[in-house]
Amino acid sequence: MYKVWIDAGHGGKDPGAVANGIQEKDIALKVSLGIKDRLEADYENVQVLFSRSADVFLELKDRTSKANAAGADILVSIHCNAGGGKGGFETFRYTSASQGSIKLQEALHKAIMGKVGGIDRGQKAQNLHMVRESKMPAVLTENLFVDVAADANRLKQTSVINAIIDGHVQGIASYLGLKKITKEDKPVTQERDINQPSKWAESAWTDLTSKGYFDGSRPGAPITREEMAIVLNRLLNNIAQK
Repeated sequence: MYKVWIDAGHGGKDPGAVANGIQEKDIALKVSLGIKDRLEADYENVQVLFSRSADVFLELKDRTSKANAAGADILVSIHCNAGGGKGGFETFRYTSASQGSIKLQEALHKAIMGKVGGIDRGQKAQNLHMVRESKMPAVLTENLFVDVAADANRLKQTSVINAIIDGHVQGIASYLGLKKITKEDKPVTQERDINQPSKWAESAWTDLTSKGYFDGSRPGAPITREEMAIVLNRLLNNIAQK
C-alpha cells in the first residue's frame, strides 16, 4: 500500500496569497481533498494522508514531521502563486533533490500542464522547507496566480480545479506505477419478447388459450388484477357448466 502525503498549503490564520476574491488556502484545500477522492477511487493499493483536511493552521515543521513519521512514499505540497507577471504554472524540488524527487517533479509537471495548459514557467529547484525537510521524494506545485486576472478567473471555474486535481492524480499514479481499479461491468439484461411464451410455459399457455382462458396475446406480459378477475371468472363459469 503506497502512502501519498498531500500537503494543502497555508490554512487557518495564514490565507496565503490573496487577490481577486481568492484565498490560496481555499484552493489548496479543495485540490487536496479532490486528489484523495479520485486517487483512492480509481487506483489500487494507495492511501492518501493529509497535513490538513480542514481550514486550520500548521507550522511548516509540523507538516513535514507528520509526513516523515507516517512513512509516506511521496509528498506533494499544493499551492497557488502570486507576483508573477503573466502567471502560469510551475513546480519546485529541493536544490539538492534526490533522483526520486526529480522524477516525481517530471511526472507531476507533465501531467498537470497537460490537463491545465497555459503558461509553463518550468520545473525549478529552490530551498523550500517542504521539499527540503521531507525524507521522501517531495515536490511543491504552484497552480496558477491568484493576482493575475486571467489565472484568477480560471481558478474560479470548476472545470479548471478539476483539471488541476486530475493532473496531480495522473502524475502521482504515473510516478508510483499505480494500477487502475477494474470496475466490473454490470451484466446486460436481455429484454424478453412478451409476445413469445417461455419454453417452460409453452404447453400450459397453448392449452389454456385453446380453452378460452386467455386470448393468446402477450404471454410474457405481467397480468393485472383486472385480467386475473376475467381469467378466474371464465374458470368459474366453466366449472359451473360442468
